[in-house]
Amino acid sequence: MSLRTALLLLAATGAAPGAALAQAPAASPRAAIDTATRLARWQLARMTDTSHISRAGGETGNPRAWEQAAFWVGMTALADHGAPADIGKAILDMGRSNKWQPGRLPFFADDHAITQSYLWTAKHGAGSAPVQSVRRVFDNVVNNAPRVTLAFVVPEKGGYGATECLARWCWCDALFMAPPAMLELSNQTGDRRYRDYALREIWATTNFLYDPAERLFYRDSRFFDRRDAGGRKMFWSRGNGWVVAGLALMIPKLPKSDPERKKLEALFVEMAGKVKAVQKPDGYWAPSLLAPEDSPPESSGTGFFTYGLAWGIKAGLLPRAEYAPVVRKGWSALNRAIQPDGRLGYVQQVSDRPEQVLATDTQYYGVGAFLLAASAVADLKLD
Repeated sequence: MSLRTALLLLAATGAAPGAALAQAPAASPRAAIDTATRLARWQLARMTDTSHISRAGGETGNPRAWEQAAFWVGMTALADHGAPADIGKAILDMGRSNKWQPGRLPFFADDHAITQSYLWTAKHGAGSAPVQSVRRVFDNVVNNAPRVTLAFVVPEKGGYGATECLARWCWCDALFMAPPAMLELSNQTGDRRYRDYALREIWATTNFLYDPAERLFYRDSRFFDRRDAGGRKMFWSRGNGWVVAGLALMIPKLPKSDPERKKLEALFVEMAGKVKAVQKPDGYWAPSLLAPEDSPPESSGTGFFTYGLAWGIKAGLLPRAEYAPVVRKGWSALNRAIQPDGRLGYVQQVSDRPEQVLATDTQYYGVGAFLLAASAVADLKLD
């Protein structure tokens, strides 16, 4: 057997090279939270050292940017599910260290993601300072709402960061980054302006990027006409994972009687059916969702999907008998991605499209997805 064939076989089973396929891990509430706590502590010990990340960029070590922000979102879920006191304390310490400030760009959703964890601290001992800071961020957004196209056009001069539409939510990842914070801020302050803005932009993004035939989101408008070597549309796993997880975070922040909540629930259920259908037999989701063959394990998209589907069962939106096996397989796959040194492996690195991934690849946001998944799996009390 060639090395390439062996690696492909290992990838197909979801096992790490050199390791036998593990049995499905215990999914009891305590076991899931204990596993997540160990992983969280592994990552907490490395928040200021990015040497373990294979493709660390300029924002990777930024404690206010999205890569670490997604980890802290997962930490809030873990803290809410009976984790030891040091987990909640770490969130509070991070917020105080950051002085409750967002990332540097005033309208960029990725730079707003960290505010989700700040708003959590406002309910857990931080006082009013986080809310005051987050309110300044979103007052600026609401009062100076950008009037730009959602078309993703990268200028020849200025590069990716100069793309005009980034002032709005023109990439599907943004639906995880900013709207949950805006809805939570609306609830904590009673100011409907944040809710109304968030919902208006959520639907603008959805109407622009959602493919109703495939029940999946394009990452951004550059991918509308792209096809892979097999002629298939390109739907990025983590991009759609951001959306599914974002919906799971947003929906509970709206009253059950709110018509807008009903619309978001309908979108969630529609996407969930497609997500279930494209899960691979090994429990992972392929980096390119419609191209599962010869794909490596990938744990960030898998983490977000496992979280979203588990949440959907608990919320009564998805039939348990139909979706619990999907969650169980996803949770088993995530546990198999944990490497001997304690890291979460097989996390596709920072990108905007499907790529290859290695067992040693890890990232803060992948760990955040795992923590979210663990909290939702714990809620289901799977045997």
